[in-house]
Amino acid sequence: MAARRSFRGWTWGLGLAAVALGFAAAGLRAAPEGPPPNLILILADDLGWADLGCYGNTFNETPRLDRLAREGLRFTQFYAGPVCSPTRANVQSGRDQARFGITQHIPGHRRPYARLLDPVVPRELPLEVETFAERLGAAGYATGYFGKWHLGGAGFGPKEQGWQVVRELQGNVLAPAVTGAPAPRRAADYLAEQAEAFIAGNKDRPFLLQVSAAAVHIPLSTTPALLAKYTAKPKPAGYPSLPAYAGLLEELDAAVGRIVDAVDRAGLAERTLVLFVSDNGGLEHEQSGRVVTSNRPLRGEKGSLYEGGIRVPAIARWPGTIPAGRETAVPALTHDIYPTFLELGRTAPLAAQPPDGTSLAAFLRDPARVPARDTWFWHLPHYHHSTPASAIRRGNLKLIEFFETGALEIYDLAADPGETTNLAAREPARAAELQTALAAWRARVGARMPTPNPAYDPARADELGRGGGDR
Repeated sequence: MAARRSFRGWTWGLGLAAVALGFAAAGLRAAPEGPPPNLILILADDLGWADLGCYGNTFNETPRLDRLAREGLRFTQFYAGPVCSPTRANVQSGRDQARFGITQHIPGHRRPYARLLDPVVPRELPLEVETFAERLGAAGYATGYFGKWHLGGAGFGPKEQGWQVVRELQGNVLAPAVTGAPAPRRAADYLAEQAEAFIAGNKDRPFLLQVSAAAVHIPLSTTPALLAKYTAKPKPAGYPSLPAYAGLLEELDAAVGRIVDAVDRAGLAERTLVLFVSDNGGLEHEQSGRVVTSNRPLRGEKGSLYEGGIRVPAIARWPGTIPAGRETAVPALTHDIYPTFLELGRTAPLAAQPPDGTSLAAFLRDPARVPARDTWFWHLPHYHHSTPASAIRRGNLKLIEFFETGALEIYDLAADPGETTNLAAREPARAAELQTALAAWRARVGARMPTPNPAYDPARADELGRGGGDR
């Protein structure tokens, strides 16, 4: 940490004055009067786009998230990375995960006999990266992080990345040694409790809170009461309707409700943005083959670059600022969280670390102020629930380039969100244009590429090496 700059000693007034000067120098609008808003990010794990009631699910019960959508803004085209650590890296940094090589979950898994050798994944987010917690902490925010980190072990955790109050946790069941309770506790319940205490303890100053749940990541489990409830519930045709999955999701839903209630109880509703989002698309198939959820009508799942792997539920609530009941098809990404939170917190990114995302601050306030961009990128040079690939979306056209074979697929997401009709053969010029733009982006961000595997064995290509499995 010695090589990093620390701003922990700033007072709120000093920080705000410096920020105001910086904005004036940059020709930006001066910060509004009064304290900046509190910022809460609730990050679900492996929650699919089609899992919530407000996204059309008729088996899972998510009354608090459905209410959050009624009270705020629901995104229908919000994107994340295809697996967990990449999204967590771009959330913390505002920069694309390909810049750090964190394009698979840390530490990744290997297929030693596959056609390609995928790049080795770094073990941590570099400490040189200034996270949004560091930037907002420097501007006077209290910062609290509770839950899953998955961006590095000892010496590379949230404490070292600007989070002042930290409870780093893993899994959906917590042992007594973790919580101090006499018996195991449900993680969602414990995280809600920690968040409630943080909100109550910081209600008199601006705060940044991130709650990173383990739900609905495998191994699946839930309470006996919820398991019995969903086991007895009639199952709709064509949907997996797994009781353990639905019960675990209801636990997450209840935790979200408790966090929102804590904000309201403290009288902070109109001063607090609550953003709920998933870290990647839903995991449809466990390694065992068991089907746990469905992302339909979207194609694919976690670990792929089809829409089911990267399009996620996202809901923003800020009474008095975000009009209730809004819905938007404007595309947005988890990369956007960093610049959005910094703008709302009246601070700015380091000049040496310009974000790859775009601030949504103006758009949250006014649906007419759509971000001025039309191109988005993803890079997954690994074997997961697909083969190594990159993708670009420009407007409504999306191209996926598969590295094993060089195959290209193009889809018109406006007409075909389920990606059923590949237009590459009938649109060769458009395919070449998008492929060229995708290659240029990879070069620009220093994206790491897979290489031919001298040990390739077609008969063993699907075997996982050590550390394989869903993360």
